[in-house]
Amino acid sequence: MSTTTTTTTTQNTPITAENILRLFPDIDTSGEALEGHDEEQIRLMDEVCIVTDENDLPIGTASKKLCHLMTNIDKGLLHRAFSVFLFNDKNELLLQQRASEKITFPDMWTNTCCSHPLHVSTETGSNLPDSIRGVKNAAQRKLDHELGIKKEQVPLEDFHFLTRIHYKAPSDGKWGEHEIDYILFIKADVDLAPSPNEVKDTQYVSAEKLKQLFEDPSLKFTPWFKLICNSMLFEWWSHLDNGLEKYTNEQEIRRM
Repeated sequence: MSTTTTTTTTQNTPITAENILRLFPDIDTSGEALEGHDEEQIRLMDEVCIVTDENDLPIGTASKKLCHLMTNIDKGLLHRAFSVFLFNDKNELLLQQRASEKITFPDMWTNTCCSHPLHVSTETGSNLPDSIRGVKNAAQRKLDHELGIKKEQVPLEDFHFLTRIHYKAPSDGKWGEHEIDYILFIKADVDLAPSPNEVKDTQYVSAEKLKQLFEDPSLKFTPWFKLICNSMLFEWWSHLDNGLEKYTNEQEIRRM
């Protein structure tokens, strides 16, 4: 794993706010790429994500659909994301199984909530402190949308920012992920009311239980979750109540 920095390019052309629309022309969400998918999930593909360079500097915007097409990912299109790890008072991690309706990585188990800050004033930022505040606001929004967790149960000040992870992973031949993913920890006892269009199932697990689940060949896990688990999750988890601060607010981006 490296923390070196590079520049996003497509065929040796730097991706900038000025040329992003030429390099990645938008595609009508009613087109072939979304045929046969759930109507609500198609609608969500119109959401506007924050496009960044490989140093996490915003350089433009693009639809969620555009950001997740492998044809664009393979050209270097990169966007900002976040992953929430929510623990209860027993230090058990809340997992969700993504709904079958999801266009990317359907039916896979993953961490509590994985999504994207949007190009709105409360969720974007051009420096790290502002970007952290933005992803925390986005995390509150999506925890409610996906799991029915009200923001009063997950106050912004209770989120801990650990680090950013840059990774790329295909979902199938058409869709995938290429993200700079902000890792957020929070410890809270919450009431769940999952949206069936987003979440198929949930469960709380201990660290040992999660390791056992990874050994079950019938279960599938999202690539970013496996990357995080295989690198630092269990070490972070072991310091949840004592010493987590030494892992928080990492400035460098981890490259995976």
